[in-house]
Amino acid sequence: MFSFRKRNLVLDLLRRVDRCDVETLVSRSLWSRSVSTFQKSALLATDNADMVSKEAGMFSLAGELASLVEESSPVDDSKPRSRMELKRSLELRLKKRVKEQYSDGKFSDLLKNVIARPETLRDAYDCIRLNSNVSIKERNGSVAFDSIAEELSSGVFDVASNTFSLTARDKTKEVLVLPSVALKVVQEAIRIVLEVVFSPHFSKISHSCRSGRGCVSALKYISKHISHSDWCFVLSLNKKLDVSVFENLLYVMEEKIEDSSLSILLRSMFEARVLNLEFGGFPKGHGLPQEGVLSRVLMNIYLDRFDHEFYRISMRHEALDIDSKTDEDSPGSKLRSWFRRQAGEQDLKSTRKQDTALRVYCCRFMDEIFFSVSGSKKAAVDIRSEAIGFLRNSLHLDITTDETDPSPCEATSGLRVLGSLVRKNVRESTAVKAVHKLKEKIRLFAMQKEEAWTLGTVRIGKKWLGHGLKKVKESEIRGLADSNSTLSQISCHRKAGMETDHWYKVLLRIWMEDVLRASRDRSEEFILSKHVVEPTVPQELRDAFYKFQNAAAAYVSSETANVEALLPCPRSHDGPVFFGDVVAPTNAIRRRLFRYGIITAKGYARSNSMLILQDTSQIIDWFSGLVRRWVIWYEGCSNFDEIKVLIDNQVRMSCIRTLAAKYRIHENEIEKRLDLELSTIPSAEDIEQEIQHEKLDSPAFERDEHLTYGLSNSGLCLLSLSRVVSESRPCNCFVIGCSMAAPAVYTIHAMERQMFPGWKTGFSVCIPSSLNGRRIGLCKQHLKDLYIGQISLQAVDFGAWK
Repeated sequence: MFSFRKRNLVLDLLRRVDRCDVETLVSRSLWSRSVSTFQKSALLATDNADMVSKEAGMFSLAGELASLVEESSPVDDSKPRSRMELKRSLELRLKKRVKEQYSDGKFSDLLKNVIARPETLRDAYDCIRLNSNVSIKERNGSVAFDSIAEELSSGVFDVASNTFSLTARDKTKEVLVLPSVALKVVQEAIRIVLEVVFSPHFSKISHSCRSGRGCVSALKYISKHISHSDWCFVLSLNKKLDVSVFENLLYVMEEKIEDSSLSILLRSMFEARVLNLEFGGFPKGHGLPQEGVLSRVLMNIYLDRFDHEFYRISMRHEALDIDSKTDEDSPGSKLRSWFRRQAGEQDLKSTRKQDTALRVYCCRFMDEIFFSVSGSKKAAVDIRSEAIGFLRNSLHLDITTDETDPSPCEATSGLRVLGSLVRKNVRESTAVKAVHKLKEKIRLFAMQKEEAWTLGTVRIGKKWLGHGLKKVKESEIRGLADSNSTLSQISCHRKAGMETDHWYKVLLRIWMEDVLRASRDRSEEFILSKHVVEPTVPQELRDAFYKFQNAAAAYVSSETANVEALLPCPRSHDGPVFFGDVVAPTNAIRRRLFRYGIITAKGYARSNSMLILQDTSQIIDWFSGLVRRWVIWYEGCSNFDEIKVLIDNQVRMSCIRTLAAKYRIHENEIEKRLDLELSTIPSAEDIEQEIQHEKLDSPAFERDEHLTYGLSNSGLCLLSLSRVVSESRPCNCFVIGCSMAAPAVYTIHAMERQMFPGWKTGFSVCIPSSLNGRRIGLCKQHLKDLYIGQISLQAVDFGAWK
């Protein structure tokens, strides 16, 4: 009887689903996850109601569905989850544990009840392994989670003994302190906990690797609001973590966390110099070794005070302007409009006066802060001085001021923001676009006619000259020519047996060389066309051709306003339309290509000597990784065509010449032998199509910069082969969590120390000098992942070398 009721319930549920069958629903992963979640919810909902329903001899709907799911056929989970899906599930599991510690407006005892638990540390270690592209199914016994949890709970965890320092070998003697694997696991657990606590309260102007926000969203925001701004500037912070900044940071954290043991642990990390928190110094988010695990969340927590201070600055200038005569309580007041804008509402009754009022925009990504102001220069200067004053006086940060005043958005060539150049351009109206399109068609048509005229006259000239020379005897040529000319000197040395046609061709070439010496800026075709054929062309035909060319040139070079006025229905417009433009730093990219030995000083492709000893597949992976970074980073830039030219000309040719130098054969032979391997270097169009397919197929969090922090913007480093691993000198892979043997050891080369802010060129230009020349062992898979961009240098355990 119960099974019959259950079957009727299934049929009733299926009738409520529009045009879907059970097999389709079960095959979808979303349905399978929803079923498991629904099962838990149904079981929890029926805990208290089961006794009542059983006593009455009745079954509730929730109980029916819960028992139905229990007895249903197993869901097909054959499709493996990606590493970002796994990482998201791990962080959600930790998020649930953190929220259990919330009471009376604060989170308490997070270290003892959440962080110092073996399952939390194990989940944090799995997150690190997922960042290292290591499978979490294999259990690694190198980390003792139980002992670490016990030491954290009892407060005897020694931070200093879990660190190691690297000293630069140059005269700077720079010291870099990095955490061991155990301490890195603890830091990862603390990072997830702090992000759960503070991330919901971050301001919307912060795009610092939050869920749904990142470098891409920041550039979109900047390019959108710079289009209707008059002044813009960037504030560059510069400060290493000191006592005043750290104590202020702990004070901010204590507003939401009540846990003295966590503060003591963070203080011990600060004293051991392993937090690696630095404002400025180097660009953030590039997966650099010196960028600590906790740096991003601690920086966001500390600068969140500035984000909220910006709203007060914005209110003072936009809504509480003393020159405004509008009543604050009236429906059209500036204060009311300001609150509506901050809430995201659009004012449907906006007037021209409101559109031209003062507006302040701000965007922050880690320690890069961008401002744009729509209004007077005085207001922009006041806003800049107030922001600098708060950062210096309240947050104790130093500001690198390159320019004293804000720059006009229209006059400036662009601002360096997040490794790219952002500028304000003018978008042409529809009428002007039509005029320019017509001009371009006329210019191309005139060019085609000129090319046809030149080709025709040159062809006639060559036939005429060849025919004329054949009719002239050698004696006549020798008498007419100058005795000092090359023609006269060569003609007397005719070889015996030389055919007449060939001899006349030689004489023609010599005559042309004599003419070209007289006018070095002219070509042979120009001499034949302009000086030989055109004088013999009928005057009417020649005048008609040049009249058309002059008329076309005059029309193309005429002013747009004058040509637009000649249109039959000229369109009136209020003014120019502006838009924000993001530009890839092609000049900086070319300098890095020269620095890394890919091109010469004159811009020609060359072989890279540091990659020659590596395998063919590894060399191709290195160049492929550079191409992928450029396409993903600069796909939406206005000068992306220049990046495509660099990909097709410099990068691909440099790879071919590197392989030719490796095998010591000609590059044409390399292209024939390794045609299949070289085809793995993707073109810009192939990667663009691949990105579009990934956006359609993969979930949204696969591209979430919060989960891919340090991976999506990681630069390409230069590694040279140090030695091949032998049985007498074994070596394992240095990537955290990897237990594979490393077949070779590689040397890191820090080619350049790029200071903050830096251009995003595809290369890791911020590797500290203390890591220059360091040797790391990598398996083949992780070497490819490092080249392609699946992992960053943060995944490497530099303390593994014994």
